[in-house]
Amino acid sequence: MLVPNSKGMTKDKGELMPVAAREPVHVADVAFQLSLPRRTALRPDGPREHQLAVANRDRLRGTARRVLATTFLLLYTSVCRDIGDSRGPPRWEQRRREAKAAGDGDGEARGSSTLPAKEEHERKEVVASSYGDGGHGARTDQKKGRDTTDNRQQQQPQIVMPATSTPTKQVVDKRGASTEVVMENIVLNSDFSEGLHLWQPNSCHAFVAVEGSGYHYGVRPHSGSSYAVLTHRTQSWQGLEQDITENVTLGTEYFITAYVRVHGEVHEPVGVKATLKFEEESSSTNYISIARILASQECWEKMEGSFNLTTIPRHLVFYLEGPPPGVDLLIDSVTISYKKTERSVSSTIGGTENIISNYDFSKGLHPWNPISCHAYVASQWSGFLDGIRGNTGENYAVVSKRTEHWQGLEQDITNRVSTGTAYVVSAFVRVDGNVQGQVEVKGTLRLQNTDGSTHYNPVGSVLASKEKWNKLEGSFSLTNVPKHVVFYLEGPPAGVDLIIDSVNITCSGHKQSKEVKVTSGVETVIKNPHFEEGLKNWSGRGCNICRHEYTAYGNVRPLNGSYFASATGRVHNWNGIQQEITGRVQRKVLYEISSAVRIFGSANDTEVRVTLWVQEYGRERYVGLAKNQASDKQWTHLKGRFLLHAPFTKAVIFIEGPPAGIDILVDGLVLSSARKLQAAPCPKIENVLYGANLLHNSAFTRGLAGWSPMGSCRLSIQTEAPHMLSSILKDRASQKHISGRYILATNRTEVWMGPSQVITDKLRLHVTYRVSAWVRAGTGGHGRHHVNVCLAVDNQWVNGGQVEADGDQWYEIKGAFKLEKQPSKVTAYVQGPPPGVDLRVMDLQIYPVDRKARFEYLKEKTDKVRKRDVVLKFQGSNAVNLLGSSVRIQQTENSFPFGSCIARHNIENEDFAEFFVKNFNWAVFENELKWYHTEAEQGRLNYKDSDELLEFCEKHKIQVRGHCLFWEVEDAVQPWVRSLQGHHLMAAIQNRLQSLLSRYKGRFRHHDVNNEMLHGSFYEDRLGRDIRAYMFREAHKLDPSAVLFVNDYNVEDGCDTKSTPEKFVEQVVDLQERGAPVGGIGVQGHISHPVGEIICDSLDKLAILGLPIWITELDVTAGNEHLRADDLEVFLREAFAHPAVEGIILWGFWEMFMFREHAHLVDADGTINEAGRRYLALKQEWLTRVNGNVNHQGEFNFRGYHGSYTMEVDTPSGKVVRSFVVDEHSPVQVITLNI
Repeated sequence: MLVPNSKGMTKDKGELMPVAAREPVHVADVAFQLSLPRRTALRPDGPREHQLAVANRDRLRGTARRVLATTFLLLYTSVCRDIGDSRGPPRWEQRRREAKAAGDGDGEARGSSTLPAKEEHERKEVVASSYGDGGHGARTDQKKGRDTTDNRQQQQPQIVMPATSTPTKQVVDKRGASTEVVMENIVLNSDFSEGLHLWQPNSCHAFVAVEGSGYHYGVRPHSGSSYAVLTHRTQSWQGLEQDITENVTLGTEYFITAYVRVHGEVHEPVGVKATLKFEEESSSTNYISIARILASQECWEKMEGSFNLTTIPRHLVFYLEGPPPGVDLLIDSVTISYKKTERSVSSTIGGTENIISNYDFSKGLHPWNPISCHAYVASQWSGFLDGIRGNTGENYAVVSKRTEHWQGLEQDITNRVSTGTAYVVSAFVRVDGNVQGQVEVKGTLRLQNTDGSTHYNPVGSVLASKEKWNKLEGSFSLTNVPKHVVFYLEGPPAGVDLIIDSVNITCSGHKQSKEVKVTSGVETVIKNPHFEEGLKNWSGRGCNICRHEYTAYGNVRPLNGSYFASATGRVHNWNGIQQEITGRVQRKVLYEISSAVRIFGSANDTEVRVTLWVQEYGRERYVGLAKNQASDKQWTHLKGRFLLHAPFTKAVIFIEGPPAGIDILVDGLVLSSARKLQAAPCPKIENVLYGANLLHNSAFTRGLAGWSPMGSCRLSIQTEAPHMLSSILKDRASQKHISGRYILATNRTEVWMGPSQVITDKLRLHVTYRVSAWVRAGTGGHGRHHVNVCLAVDNQWVNGGQVEADGDQWYEIKGAFKLEKQPSKVTAYVQGPPPGVDLRVMDLQIYPVDRKARFEYLKEKTDKVRKRDVVLKFQGSNAVNLLGSSVRIQQTENSFPFGSCIARHNIENEDFAEFFVKNFNWAVFENELKWYHTEAEQGRLNYKDSDELLEFCEKHKIQVRGHCLFWEVEDAVQPWVRSLQGHHLMAAIQNRLQSLLSRYKGRFRHHDVNNEMLHGSFYEDRLGRDIRAYMFREAHKLDPSAVLFVNDYNVEDGCDTKSTPEKFVEQVVDLQERGAPVGGIGVQGHISHPVGEIICDSLDKLAILGLPIWITELDVTAGNEHLRADDLEVFLREAFAHPAVEGIILWGFWEMFMFREHAHLVDADGTINEAGRRYLALKQEWLTRVNGNVNHQGEFNFRGYHGSYTMEVDTPSGKVVRSFVVDEHSPVQVITLNI
């Protein structure tokens, strides 16, 4: 502080410039003059004349105090203006800004307060003005023994009535000076949007009610989305308080408003009060009531009051209190505001308002802020820098001690800009220091979005020098306003001082072409997401964490903002950085996360993950949110989404993954509720010639016309010997295409070399194309090689089908593909065998599939396979004279099994459970029955989840498949099992079988015994080939009622040479020969762009075993829900129409709980999308509805799907309703109904 001395002069504790016509004043003198005697306490029983005289004396003394205080403040303000005070905003204003930018700090309410109760204090007079009931209440709290006598005269200070309305006013004088009156709120976190941050419950319990956690007894906020609740109150004075000491000043009138209501055992309105607690230097405490209102349970009441301080105590605490003990106090929107007058002498530039505050630094640096460097104001009084005079006025800013080019001077202009307005930027700048020639100075906008991201946009630049002032000019226009808009000047190299004068941002009056586009977003759930407040709200998960700028880790620069954090001293892969988000996320809401990460301490890339830990329904669960490979060379982005079904008591998000000893670097973590995207429309598909081959000269009648080699191989046309075509010509569909000519590729030096043809212009988006070809590889006796038809779609590789082939015979390739984005170039080619192996290709076809024509065929096939003839015969008293009577048949349920996989946490979502129970009659558990779930650690069995899921299914009469006893793929085997060998592994297998099958004997209809044996060999490699059959044999002994299945993927679509239908058949035959009681074939059905004929062909090949086929894990994926619905319909119709298929299980239906993205039938918010509607429509199509009349034989005949029915018949005595079931065992079913 600058202190005037006896000479009226000082300069940094030195001397001031003399002030004309002003007597020197000492601060001590002023303090002495303000230290007037306290007013004498008034006695309520004294003579009225005496009371009036004393009251008049007190008013005079109060007026004198205010006059003296005002005089001192004006003197001090004038002195500060003369010296160019650059101290910036007062402490309370800076604190308010920091708190506003910081976020919660403490999060939600922390429970009961540990503050002591108010202690008994001597009542002393408080020099303050109040509004309310005139200090209505001197009171006694029995706990503290204070006097509660209504001593109104003794407690009544001067009363000031509040203004009913205080709108912003602005007056502009002839010189362009403007005076603006605004209301400034000094209460921090006034709407409790940051929980109870800066508030304290007074010897009671408090929490913040928000929409996500549920409002207090259903009471909604008066405004906003949150309010405070004070509970467990045992005294009337218990309430909620906030220290406002640093936020108030002398001589300022403050206006109080708060919305309050009560809840509890109250039958009439009760008093709620606003009180100030004064803690003096002498340790005495005084209380004064400043507002009061009667509050009820029915509605929010607005409490109003005001006060004016003439002394500032050591601590000043504002609090709300009043209702009787046991009554809850609810508080919303608390404000203590004052009229703030701002005068800007030259804020108008050419008749246009300048939105920069203190543009000429005449008020010091307020409200400018240096960015990670030093700044001060040079003026005529303080001495100009190196003799440099201001360009336009008497002051300019100097930015020094700059260690980075981006360091400079900034000002927040968020509340002064608007969208669609063009702004012109100008500033006079120059540089000083060790610099030669000119250097660039830039004007930049820093846009901080509500989703936590930060964008930087240049708005002007100039080449500046040491010799003269240079004018920087630019412009910008915002398309939308982000959370914060900060303008700053930057640019010169490190070590060079930046000098700034006269900064202006004005409205141009016309639209500028330069627009600053701001990425809008949703408020992030993460507090302090970019570490701008240090490590506040963050903690290490089993390790240390640090915050860095630019100097750590070999000068790693943050990707966004100014800081990044690191997790160091990691000794486990789960160590990392974490933040608890309990209370800030809700169940049944979709969230999305994004983060930028890198590693330090390893030159090799390693996986980094974002994981969510939740505690729900009495157990812990880890949810993987995002993962990616990270390096020590650049930042890597992690993005993901999640949704929580079950209620939870705690949630923590953390970043983990790399091996021990490797540091994780994190540049921000943003978590926000995902925006609902509008579904893409159904694409229009036109001008498609279905069944026509896209390839030119596919029969090679014109030699190599249209064909070219892929790479440097050589192509030629050859003719096959007739005896080699015998296997092909057995297929009638091939006979019309096969000519015997084929293309031969020789001199192949790479696997990708072969015949090719460009087909870009012939393809249509969103159309499913079928691929077929006959191929041979090499010559006889050299084994089989992979051969596949590929499509090079720009820079991507698309599989069009593959097969293992040798030179002994021709092999057929079947496949399909679909394009959903317009490519620039598409090349179809055949490749695969190793270099040096010749490749032969015959009858390569690519043609669009006519699904509608196939559907008509399938409907006829379905009618034959899934329906049977039914004859209804009637007997009983009403069966006489029924000829011609009306009969109405309605099928209530198709008995064909339609199911879905479910997980334990899914069923906690009521909407999920309802959809599942209503639309499925079979279930399979996603993970809860797998060995790695039931025995993650050896000997520690966990059947709790599977028990509860099974009970849920049995309660709703839903049949269940067991998935799975073992899993042959090594990656799916838990570590402790992988560590076992020989008889130890065998013993573990036996224990697993005994434990699970004896526990659930008779309760699971199916069991997948050893999952995906076509793709893995973990147990076979360690225990020999017979181990697989052993598993089947032992499982059958322990639970003879369960049907035992093989189960595998990619069997149905021709895209995987490991799992062709032929190989699946070979596997089953081998198991049966070893005594394995294989009872069913599981075809998983994870498919994209299905082609009905290919699926049917695969099912036909599997059906030769005579075993029931189940589609066990069906999902189809497409980003457009209409295309997904089409693909799903293809598979469902094909499977339902096939006589060998006895059940279809979907691998999920709810968004975020699918094995693959874009495969869901129900969106995360519970909306049934087009794929879901298509599924439900097919289920309705496969229900029989028949109306007719009883025939001459007294019967009613119809053909219907298998399942449950109701029948309504009109009889002479009225309508009769009966139920019956149509089974599938004989061609004709005769049902006799007693009516």
